[in-house]
Amino acid sequence: MATQRDVPGIRRYDSPAGGWGALSATTKAIREQMDAVVAPITLLRTNQPDGFDCPGCAWPDKEHRSTFQFCENGAKAVTWEATKKRVPPEFFAAHTVESLLQWTDYELENEGRLTHPMVYDRPSDTYVPIEWDAAFARIGEILRALPDPNMAEFYTSGRASNEAAFIYQLFARALGTNNFPDCSNMCHEATSVGLPLSIGIGKGTVSLEDFEQCELLIAMGHNPGTNHPRMMGTLHEMARRGVPIIVFNPLRERALERFADPQSAMEMVTFSSTDIATSYYQVRAGGDAAALKGIMKAVLALDKFASADGTVIDHAFINAHTNGYDAFVADLQATDWSDIEAASGLSRTALESIARAYVKSNATIVTYGMGITQHNKGTENVQQIANLLLLKGNFGKPGAGICPLRGHSNVQGNRTVGITEKPSAGMLERIERTYGFVPPQHHGHDAVRAMQSIIAGDSKALFCLGGNFAVALPDPEQCFPAMQQLDLTVYINTKLNRTQLLTGKESFIFPCLGRTETDVQASGPQSITVEDSMSMVHASRGKLQPASDQLRSEPAIVAGMAHATLVDSMVPWLDMIGDYDLIRDGIEAVFPDFAQFNARIRTPGGFRLPLPPTERIWTTASGKAEFFPFTGLREDPRFAAKDVLMLATLRSHDQYNTTVYGLDDRYRGVFGRRDVVFMNEEDMADRQIEHGDLVDLETVLPTTKTLSLARFTVVAYKIARGSVGAYYPEANVLVPLDYMDKVSGTPSYKSVPVRVVRSAA
Repeated sequence: MATQRDVPGIRRYDSPAGGWGALSATTKAIREQMDAVVAPITLLRTNQPDGFDCPGCAWPDKEHRSTFQFCENGAKAVTWEATKKRVPPEFFAAHTVESLLQWTDYELENEGRLTHPMVYDRPSDTYVPIEWDAAFARIGEILRALPDPNMAEFYTSGRASNEAAFIYQLFARALGTNNFPDCSNMCHEATSVGLPLSIGIGKGTVSLEDFEQCELLIAMGHNPGTNHPRMMGTLHEMARRGVPIIVFNPLRERALERFADPQSAMEMVTFSSTDIATSYYQVRAGGDAAALKGIMKAVLALDKFASADGTVIDHAFINAHTNGYDAFVADLQATDWSDIEAASGLSRTALESIARAYVKSNATIVTYGMGITQHNKGTENVQQIANLLLLKGNFGKPGAGICPLRGHSNVQGNRTVGITEKPSAGMLERIERTYGFVPPQHHGHDAVRAMQSIIAGDSKALFCLGGNFAVALPDPEQCFPAMQQLDLTVYINTKLNRTQLLTGKESFIFPCLGRTETDVQASGPQSITVEDSMSMVHASRGKLQPASDQLRSEPAIVAGMAHATLVDSMVPWLDMIGDYDLIRDGIEAVFPDFAQFNARIRTPGGFRLPLPPTERIWTTASGKAEFFPFTGLREDPRFAAKDVLMLATLRSHDQYNTTVYGLDDRYRGVFGRRDVVFMNEEDMADRQIEHGDLVDLETVLPTTKTLSLARFTVVAYKIARGSVGAYYPEANVLVPLDYMDKVSGTPSYKSVPVRVVRSAA
């Protein structure tokens, strides 16, 4: 990184990811948030058979056997939830909503845990306490008065349990709507839509055991040291046994370069580390499909000159198990290498080298994150990864498959138990048979369409089961004012956030139990369940005393609203809350893959849901896996001009989704600030910009108003030519709400065309 001059808050960080830096950060989080006696006991229960599932990432637990199963950012997630800080009614009495809107997102959440149900009082511009039953009754009155149940939106965050998500979707469908905007719409919806068309299921196909048998790992568009840090243990093991790890990412990320495992006494004592990436390719932002097409084109060339033993392309697998191969090959053959190089930012030589490594491997896994999905053609990006794996039959054999890296710890489980705006006919029929009402058949709103409906004034009520809905979406200048025109907003959260301050005509904040806290209902202490990124479902049970005696569980809050709203409902809302086994019985009845649900979650480690591609069974329309060509090379050919750069929004290391734990991003050398733009030095030179200069960014898209970000500080960084990076959600002002993958509805957070100019003095 260039250091032409000193810039406040910017300095080199030369240590590896993990190691003593991670332990120091963990210690700091504990000291600032939790009681020193309670913290160690709580952390040691994380991801253990008799403990709770980490509220952070969705990486699976290794047999629930290690001494401790948490990482630095997992510890931050736990301490952030189990904090000793509180936000009681007195806090709200002392601060108007208008004044709180001036606070940063970090300052709002750092105040601590919400303690009482609150309702917005417009004359005083404050939230005031309200009794639970009174709040539920008023919400029921408003919902019953809606002319159309489709005027209500039901948003879900991935931190919600299977039990909460299931009863939530049941409530909305009993009301009469399939409007289920959820956080998956903003991250891995391209996976949920694209993979079923390719291989018949919208999930990954690998297990942790597959990583132990893998001969080659290709990692695309993700930063595991920050966003799924427990994966670093797996990558560390693979690197140490000599498995090639090929990385594609616009930025050089420290965790993918070298990592010191805090559980390795040798590395900690000797201050040593392990190199992770065997080779690192800085693909241009938005150039992933072009890079994949280059690799696959090179594989075809190698196959042309191979012997007849099938060691390059698995033609027997392709003939028996796939459709669309000839059209796919024709598209690759018609694509010029010069165009591939220009779009990807990578050389033909590099891509041919990767192809040789790929054909040499008998078992390859491709992992990918939002650097693949959050694009204008995110669905097609995902399908190109599936194409690459299909070429060598890398499904249905040990050590091989596709691995989308989910964010929140149960975002995949939410979708599995019914949080979808596009329900299947079979699911709706089983709901009717189990609960005695006819659910709506039409498709509902995803996240972007929900906000567009709110902006248009068509949607009047918004429920948020966790999350920070308005902040997570693009274009706050459109979204924030629209939220304040709603008739009703209901927020179920553990902490205060900005979305709760965008008050409608009537607004409620409901404080809920966290993962770390004990949940006692009529039948005694309850467990909830979650599904990890590899389709393992297991139980989670908190042990801490709740932050307040006024807290209720997420399922209890949802059931309370449903019971007060749907007065003639045959659904036993309150009975299900008395014993969560009854909720799980309902999940089993509606989703046959959960057979013997209650029995199986009582087994330590839980159980794995069926994944047909692991048996080479393809539940596509054709009954086979499908090859899908990527037409052209660029996501949006309109913006290939030299003066246009592609913006990728990023999370800092002190951040998880919209939650900002602190203002440091130490692996990238940023401390105490977030107002920065990462740029390639050659791109800076072209614009006569220097490290530390103030710049303005403006979106290069035909929008009704100018989308710009002013006076951010340039940081010279190892980022691909033609790409720039800035933090999410601050840079969301540059992302148009309707600039998205048209197939999945996922906003294009990772490739927005922008111009960067020096700020006026």
